[in-house]
Amino acid sequence: MSGVIYWGLWLFFRVLGGLFFRFRTEGEHLFPKTGGVIVAANHASFFDIPFLGCAIRRRVVFLGRANLFPNQFLSWILQRLGWIPLKTNRLDRKAFGVALDHLKAGTPVVIFPEGTRTEDGKLQLGRPGIGYLVEESQCQVIPAYISGTFKVLPMGAKWPRLFPVSVFFGKSICFPGSDATNKKHQYEMIGQSVMEHIAQVGGISSPHHEV
Repeated sequence: MSGVIYWGLWLFFRVLGGLFFRFRTEGEHLFPKTGGVIVAANHASFFDIPFLGCAIRRRVVFLGRANLFPNQFLSWILQRLGWIPLKTNRLDRKAFGVALDHLKAGTPVVIFPEGTRTEDGKLQLGRPGIGYLVEESQCQVIPAYISGTFKVLPMGAKWPRLFPVSVFFGKSICFPGSDATNKKHQYEMIGQSVMEHIAQVGGISSPHHEV
């Protein structure tokens, strides 16, 4: 039943996007047709989730903030559809463990490396969580850039606006396994590299660490 609902919502947002947001995708052919893969995308709006989801012609699961949907019934439904609640104040090994199980089973996992929505539309720094997921799974990463959703529904806005939305996929990235003793630093470096690739896909400036 969850599969029927998932693909029903997929079709709904695909049609909605085409009718009201001139929704389009580029680079869909770069997305693997089988196997576990990590999809890493920028995060600008609540609309990122449905539009990125309907840009991928495979069923995926999403890692997202645990307090994103405070309603318990809604949270239960969304978890059935593939939302993995993630505690962002620390490295949530339980949530990442669920994500790793999905990857091992061949299901793509979507993660927003910035950890939260941008307040000004610019890319933020990647957090260590993406690095942990990459290191533990050794799966390839597909960088994705979502354009237009910040205009549609930025942080703080109550109602969406009509604005073109596009999803761009880049070539897969592979990170060789590391035996570095400072794992946190390794995770941070992977997060920074992934955000740089996302920026390249979107043709925009990448975020930089302050010196």
